[in-house]
Amino acid sequence: MIVGVGIDIIEVDRVGEKIYNGNGFLEKVFSPGEISFCESKANKLEHYAARFAAKEAFLKAIGSGLTVSYELHEIEVVSDALGKPSIDLKGNFLTLANEKNWNKIYLSLSHVRAMACAVVILEQ
Repeated sequence: MIVGVGIDIIEVDRVGEKIYNGNGFLEKVFSPGEISFCESKANKLEHYAARFAAKEAFLKAIGSGLTVSYELHEIEVVSDALGKPSIDLKGNFLTLANEKNWNKIYLSLSHVRAMACAVVILEQ
């Protein structure tokens, strides 16, 4: 049964400004695996923006938006061998998922030079 749907769209430059601001945004929001993945790409800001959109879409799907006080890097976007993205929860988000009995999290990402978007569907 579907228990939540979230969607987000963000400007790539907006994420880039936060990353290059040097205030720890990168490490606060993204996991080491996400940073490694994005840094390996020629268009890394598009990949960072898509992952940020995925985190916000996930928060919308769970009904909290950015009001939740957990660490955003605990929502990790990973890709399988074919490049299909998914969300891997850690820490407090994993505990919450177990409490709420979320069995499956579906994720779709898209990005172009200026914009990135994500859709998340939660299933119980």
